Amino acid sequence: MDSSNASSSSETTLFQIWQRQQQAFQALPVPSLAQRRATLGALKKALLAAYPQLLIAMSQDFGHRSEYDSLLADVVPVLNNLKYCQRQLPRWMQPQRRHSGLLLFPSKLQVHYQPKGVCGIIVPWNFPVMLSLSPLVAALAAGNRVMLKLSEFTPHTNRVLRQLLAQAFEESQVAVIEGDASVAAEFSALPFDHLLFTGATDVGKAVMRTAAANLTPVTLELGGKSPAIIADDMPISLAVERLLYAKTLNAGQTCVAPDYVLCPHAKVAEFIKCWQLKFNRMYPDFAHNADYSFIVNERHHQRLRTLLNDAQVQGAQCVPALGSLEALTQLRKWPTVLLTEVSDNMAVMQQEIFGPLLPVIGYQSWEQALRYIQQKPRPLALYLLTFDKQRQQQLLQQTHSGGVCINDALYHVAADDAPFGGIGPSGMGHYHGREGFLEFSHARTVLSKKRVNPAKLMQPPYHRWWQKLLLKYLLR
Repeated sequence: MDSSNASSSSETTLFQIWQRQQQAFQALPVPSLAQRRATLGALKKALLAAYPQLLIAMSQDFGHRSEYDSLLADVVPVLNNLKYCQRQLPRWMQPQRRHSGLLLFPSKLQVHYQPKGVCGIIVPWNFPVMLSLSPLVAALAAGNRVMLKLSEFTPHTNRVLRQLLAQAFEESQVAVIEGDASVAAEFSALPFDHLLFTGATDVGKAVMRTAAANLTPVTLELGGKSPAIIADDMPISLAVERLLYAKTLNAGQTCVAPDYVLCPHAKVAEFIKCWQLKFNRMYPDFAHNADYSFIVNERHHQRLRTLLNDAQVQGAQCVPALGSLEALTQLRKWPTVLLTEVSDNMAVMQQEIFGPLLPVIGYQSWEQALRYIQQKPRPLALYLLTFDKQRQQQLLQQTHSGGVCINDALYHVAADDAPFGGIGPSGMGHYHGREGFLEFSHARTVLSKKRVNPAKLMQPPYHRWWQKLLLKYLLR
């Protein structure tokens, strides 16, 4: 297929692209298992052919991005997801038998999962491959047509993605859209049958308001401030080991990166010292180390500098994992900066950080730490580091979050056979695995009867003896 098949809004209006996909969907409203598997197979083949170019493109977009960050967090998860969906799709597509009950006897009751139609996916910049292709996998597995709105901050990656998808699909099946915020607003106003947005909470609210005009159902994958709580039984060295990679992957530009750490007050100094030691071991010769990624662009670099300056002005103590604070803030390659003596008045404790800043808050008692989390907006991820089973259960029963990792961080996102999504201000809806298939499917109830119809015995005229007897049984 020619690369011209993947369009931007400058070539054709968004509404025209949507219309063409809608017409194509109406011509084939329920793709077969074989057709869906072929669709996923075409995507897998194209991704395997193009991923070396994607690695180069992502690094160009970030100024520098670790090749392994891109492989492990962008490419490999999509491939695993593709293989998993291909294996599970026959079972997912099967109608589910349900119990019809006495009043509907005799009848057959099933739930059929049918494609919704034309779906929109709005992609952020931080993981431009995984956060475009993973929801695309779910939407295609469910039998839909898809329009992808890619981030304007990743033009090099977009170019490769556009070529990759054009090789695998006609525009009537998968269309690529690029453009700034005005294009994104126009995109979210299309009458999609489902719309998935990944990004900031305030933008998610605007997307949902726009989608409401068309009664378009939405999946919002937002973020928020994901806490990590270290219980006093957890060795600090082990806690740092489990948290460090989750905060340094992609330079902390991850929606499920630990946003702040609650640490026993007496162990805060040990935490900082251990973090510095392990950071230097993980990224030796930091200035020349290719394993660490850059802040994506100058806009986000300045945003992080503003957060850091605001915290300093209000009394926070800032400790870089290495080097001097003054030197590192001039560059777009930041080691983690630990912040102590923070308060809720600071912007760094009010906004999602999305970068290598990490507030460390000392607490006096477990109850105080738990109460702190309970009083905050519900996060996308919650990390608990303790081997105490009672505290694990207490946290699971008394807090809400999109997902939880116990004695680890970040890795729950990699589970193919489990849903990923937020709750409240961190999002709504799920994808990954079966939940992704269900999110992009309409659950259609199908009741079928044969010639015999006992239900007519309960129709008017009422008050006949068998009706009274049946009601007496039902109302017991």
